[in-house]
Amino acid sequence: MIALTKLLETVDYQAKGDVQSRAINKIQYDSRKCQPNDLFVAIAGHTIDGHQFIPSVASKKPAVIICQEWPQSLHPNITYIKVACTKEALGIIAHNYYDKPSDHLKLIGITGTNGKTTVSTLLYRLFESSGQKSGLISTVDIRNHDRVYNTTLTTPDSLEINYHLHQMVQSGIKHCFMEVSSHGIDQKRIKGLNFSGGIFTNLSRDHLDYHDTYKSYRDVKKSFFDSLKPDAFSLFNQDDRNGEFMVQNTKAKKYSYALHSVANFKGKIIERSLDGTLIKVEGVEFWTNLVGDFNAYNLLATYGTASILGHENEFLPQDLSKLQGIPGRFELFKSPKGITVIIDYAHTPDALLNVLTSIERLKTAGQKIITVIGCGGDRDKSKRPLIGRIATQYSNRVVFTSDNPRNESAQLIIQQMVDGIENLHNKSKVICESDRLSAIKCAYQLASNQDIVLIAGKGHEKFQEIKGQKHIFDDLAIAKKIFI
Repeated sequence: MIALTKLLETVDYQAKGDVQSRAINKIQYDSRKCQPNDLFVAIAGHTIDGHQFIPSVASKKPAVIICQEWPQSLHPNITYIKVACTKEALGIIAHNYYDKPSDHLKLIGITGTNGKTTVSTLLYRLFESSGQKSGLISTVDIRNHDRVYNTTLTTPDSLEINYHLHQMVQSGIKHCFMEVSSHGIDQKRIKGLNFSGGIFTNLSRDHLDYHDTYKSYRDVKKSFFDSLKPDAFSLFNQDDRNGEFMVQNTKAKKYSYALHSVANFKGKIIERSLDGTLIKVEGVEFWTNLVGDFNAYNLLATYGTASILGHENEFLPQDLSKLQGIPGRFELFKSPKGITVIIDYAHTPDALLNVLTSIERLKTAGQKIITVIGCGGDRDKSKRPLIGRIATQYSNRVVFTSDNPRNESAQLIIQQMVDGIENLHNKSKVICESDRLSAIKCAYQLASNQDIVLIAGKGHEKFQEIKGQKHIFDDLAIAKKIFI
């Protein structure tokens, strides 16, 4: 049990009922899980408003109910707390409940449209390899040194974040690298956290089904840097047109990285191949297994952050050169016939463009690029024609297929991708196959020796979501069965 007064530290609230002597057991925002002596937070969500469940929750005898409007009926044995935003309150309360874990380690947030998973994972691996036990909260998984936990969200909810940060503190971890999504920022999941630094990778159109406009999406990202404290740092991509805008109002100390601009951490690509990249950073050349210019930026962000955090620069190039690629991010293998197969998470127009232009730059004369790609259902529809256009523009053949169609028709999504193709020549490159397994088999039939097959959109994901059901589907495992 923990005192309610401790949980409400720094929360601006009004109360009806006893506050000073109240103690609570657990924090809940799911009315179905509420038990006696719990604290229930009524969240006004994107589709469901938790306030409608307050009467049923009250019958379960919680100690406290937190809400944005006073209920019509108040139970005499329950303390009611009214706040301006229950999402914000939940973040602060969760942080207090777990003894403010982000105050006891260096929490570094990585945000941007692309590169969040790669940068956060590279930083985690870099610090682990140098003997510093570290934490990771990413799209792929959550890691507490050598313990691995599954996750379903890029940025988990406030309770899960603070629980894992608390466990990391208990394990003696000093650094945690965390992906910070626009949804996580907007839904106040990171409220109350004390970030020691923030990294901006890049910005392009995404999640417009949620944010409505590109400006809204951009401004939500910017608010993360606006919230950083003076003793924190901000590291931004100087080559991205939104880089300086992101940090223009931050109180944190500013650093930049770039390939083409003057920056604190300047890099230059010396050599490119499908086996890796030779890069020069601050005058020192080193080889990395990471492929593509977009990964050079990810490596620069990793280099800059490690340098700011005190990693000895003398050993940084050597340590970075040992790091391997990230699951589902330009992950490749070669078939016995010599076909190069690349699995990549690219599911935005900009990410797909980066991957395909990198492949175009690296391929040899005569090699064809064959792309398998779909678009997710119940997500931003405006990017579907753009993805269709980019895929056909930079590929010799394209197989449009399903991604995670969710509650939409895969055939309709594919047609919206086809609608974005600008000319008949590019349309002639396309085969439409809504079954993803059949689509990958089709790519195999289209490929000749030495060609390159890109299977894009799902990356590390191990499932396909169709009509509310998750079906096992691993692009890498399936591709290896077909191509090898």
